[in-house]
Amino acid sequence: MDTAAFIRLLQDTMACTDATTVKRIIRFRRASDYRYFLQQLSQVASSSSPQKSIRQMPSIRGISCRLPAEESLERFSGRVWIEKDCKISVHSSAQKSIIVDKGIPWGVNQIKAPQAWSTTTGHRIKVGVIDTGADFSHPDLRHSLSRGINLLNRSMLPHDDNGHGTHIAGTIAAANQLQGMIGVAPRALISPVKAFDHNGSAFVSDIILGIEWCIRNRMNVINMSFGMKTRSKALLGAVINAHNAGVIIVASSGNDGKRRTVDYPARYPQTIAVGATNKLRRIAPFSNRGAYIDVYAPGDKIVSAWLRGKYNEMSGTSMATSHVSGAIALLLAHKPGLNPTEIKSIIKRSVQPLRGSKARRMIGELDVMRMMQAVDKS
Repeated sequence: MDTAAFIRLLQDTMACTDATTVKRIIRFRRASDYRYFLQQLSQVASSSSPQKSIRQMPSIRGISCRLPAEESLERFSGRVWIEKDCKISVHSSAQKSIIVDKGIPWGVNQIKAPQAWSTTTGHRIKVGVIDTGADFSHPDLRHSLSRGINLLNRSMLPHDDNGHGTHIAGTIAAANQLQGMIGVAPRALISPVKAFDHNGSAFVSDIILGIEWCIRNRMNVINMSFGMKTRSKALLGAVINAHNAGVIIVASSGNDGKRRTVDYPARYPQTIAVGATNKLRRIAPFSNRGAYIDVYAPGDKIVSAWLRGKYNEMSGTSMATSHVSGAIALLLAHKPGLNPTEIKSIIKRSVQPLRGSKARRMIGELDVMRMMQAVDKS
C-alpha cells in the first residue's frame, strides 16, 4: 500500500474547508499496513498535519476522520475497508419529572433483585455505561460512580448534560437507602463513558472508542442503551473484541414496536439483546420483540435518578437494559469468572414466562433469583 500517498490524500482532503465533509471510518485489512500508517503519521510534522483530526481506533485497526463527500478512496479499497461514521441515538421515549417514592422502584422489585441482596449486592463489579455521562453530585450515585471518561472532551469529567446516562446509572447501582432510591446492584461500580452529546446523539467511532476504553480498563459489563438501524462492521469488530476479552455487552433492542427486528448493536449475537415489559409482565407496546430478543426486563414508566439530584420517570428498552446490567453485576459478584456465553445462557434459561405472549417459552422476563439458583446448581 502506498501509505505516503494515503496520508497525502488525507492531508489534502482535510485541508479542504469548502467541501461538504462526511465522517468516515477507515479500517486497514492488514495489521502491518496499520502499524506503518501510524508510524508514518507520527512523522508528518508539517503544520497541515492531519494528525489532530484523525482519531485512532487500534482495536479494530482503524481511524475515523472527516473527508469530502465526493472523495473517492477506491484506489485504496484493496487495502482498507471504508464505511460512513453513522450517527447513533439513545433509546428512550417520553419522560416526566416526579417526586420520588423513596426506596425500591417497581422494576427492581419485579426482577426479584432485593431477594438476592442477602447473598450479593454486586460488590466491586465494574459496569461501563456508554451513554451521556452521569450526574456526579447526585446523592444516590455518590458511592456508585468511578471517574470514567469523557470522549467528547478528554480534559473533563463525563458530566451528564442530558439525563439519560444518569437514569441508566441509577437503575443499575443507585445506593441511598435512607433518602433516595436503590438500584439493582447497589454495590456495583459504574464508570460513565460519555460518548453521547446533550441531544443523546453519538457517532459510531465514539462508541468504538468507548468499547476500547472499557476493555482496557477491565470492565466486567458494558451497558449499551442505544441503537441504530444500519449495520456497522467496525462496530461489530469492537463488540467481538469485547466479547473475546470476556466483557459482557448488554444492548437495548429499540422502541419501534417491531416484531421481527431489533436495532444494532443488540442484533449482534455477541450481545445480550433486551426488550421491555410493563408492570403486568407483558411486553411494552413500544418494545421491539421477536426471535432476536434474549430477555425482557422492566422498561415502562421507570423511575430513576436525574440531573441536579432529581428523579425522572422514563420508558424505553434503555431502561430495561439497565435492569439486566445490574442483574449481571449481582451474578458476577456471587460467581466470578463466568464468561459472556455462560451468562447469556444462564439468563435465558432462568426467565419468568411473560403474560399474554405467544412468544417462544425460551424468551421471558429477567428473574434474578432464578439466575442465582441456576448458577448454584451448575
